[in-house]
Amino acid sequence: MEKEMLQPQVANIVQNIEKVIIGKREVTTLSIVALLAGGHVLLEDVPGVGKTMLVKALAKSVSAQFRRIQFTPDLLPSDVTGVSIYNPKEGQFEYKAGPIMGHIILADEINRTSPKTQSALLEAMEEGNITVDGITRPLPRPFFVMATQNPIEYEGTYPLPEAQLDRFLLKMKMGYPSLLEEIDILNRVERKAPIDDLQPVIAVEELLLLQKNVKEVYVGEPIKRYIVEIVQRTRSHASIYLGVSPRGSVALMKAAQAYAFMYSRDFVIPDDVQFLAPYVLSHRMILKTDAKFDGLSAEEVVAQIISWTPVPVQR
Repeated sequence: MEKEMLQPQVANIVQNIEKVIIGKREVTTLSIVALLAGGHVLLEDVPGVGKTMLVKALAKSVSAQFRRIQFTPDLLPSDVTGVSIYNPKEGQFEYKAGPIMGHIILADEINRTSPKTQSALLEAMEEGNITVDGITRPLPRPFFVMATQNPIEYEGTYPLPEAQLDRFLLKMKMGYPSLLEEIDILNRVERKAPIDDLQPVIAVEELLLLQKNVKEVYVGEPIKRYIVEIVQRTRSHASIYLGVSPRGSVALMKAAQAYAFMYSRDFVIPDDVQFLAPYVLSHRMILKTDAKFDGLSAEEVVAQIISWTPVPVQR
């Protein structure tokens, strides 16, 4: 879809991020889709391709409070959520907020920490709350987590369990830049990092309004049926051991609403669903061992299912 078709405020965010991130329009678009839909993103890629810079640029563009959590094997759940400390002067415990108390959170190398600490993110990502010492505390709004993991570093890592993966609305990769794009990167950072001069283009309050408007995007019954048929086919596909849960159907619908809104439409079309399905569904399924040996990827299976599923005809 063409750049000029973008909703004006969204176009401003995209253009602002592209002052820092070069040649990654699709990744930028998908990140904004997740933010508008109230979801979270898992970025799986090698170090140095701009994952951290993307999150920082997104946070600056929307005037959001940015927090970075570097996940390590010795990180404790309280290092993420915060802790209650006794104040002898006041004679009571005081809550000291952890780095999770922010608008946009970069969970860096999330697969390098223990499952116990990984699970500290579960309640935050799903419920928008955290519980410390039996007291539930609401997180700031908006709340958006972008987690990263290195796909080739397995030693000393803890693969994310299915329950944790299911909490991410989208999973995607940055990829290496092209030769000309990498030269452009060198030119831009030769004297000063572009991120230092990046200015907000919308306020947090405007972002909250955009998120509210996304929920008003109409999803017709044929589109809902189309989404559910795609998801249900993952449960009977010969190459899939574990198919997508109903949470995946909800995630695909919400992502499609956000994507339609980005392109100034107040209704979802099949093209939205087809574009987003690989990013929303691939990490929610488990392939059979023989399918993996045959070199089949989850994305290829989703593409097969889409090609087999009848597209609803608009009347």
